[in-house]
Amino acid sequence: MTSHKTTQTMKPATAAKKLGVYLEATPAEFQEGVVSRTELNALQTDPPEWLQELRRNGPHPRPVVAAKLGVSIAGLARGGVTEALTTEQIEALKQEQPEWLQRERATQAEVRKEAVRIKEKNAERDEQARQQRS
Repeated sequence: MTSHKTTQTMKPATAAKKLGVYLEATPAEFQEGVVSRTELNALQTDPPEWLQELRRNGPHPRPVVAAKLGVSIAGLARGGVTEALTTEQIEALKQEQPEWLQRERATQAEVRKEAVRIKEKNAERDEQARQQRS
């Protein structure tokens, strides 16, 4: 009995998401084909020039834009940013510091602080439970 391994493939949108690039900015052959797991790994380990250029200058997808600005994706939407942005546009927003960006960064900082507080509280509770079992 021999096992036949099938090649795992994914849609271009999935591959673009995993690569952290905006699908519409990728070359046509990337958008129109399917990407195998092996091809994805090759793109990640040895990115071609087009991928390096996209990662460097964009346009970047919303999750990347949000991360570069230090806000959530929902915060981008609240700020009116619904399109992909280039690195240059992101840097301009950082320089301008519009009110919505300041507000969303403060909100994100509070969310992070709360996450740390909850994690510490849960760790403390788990430690107390362990001590009670001993």
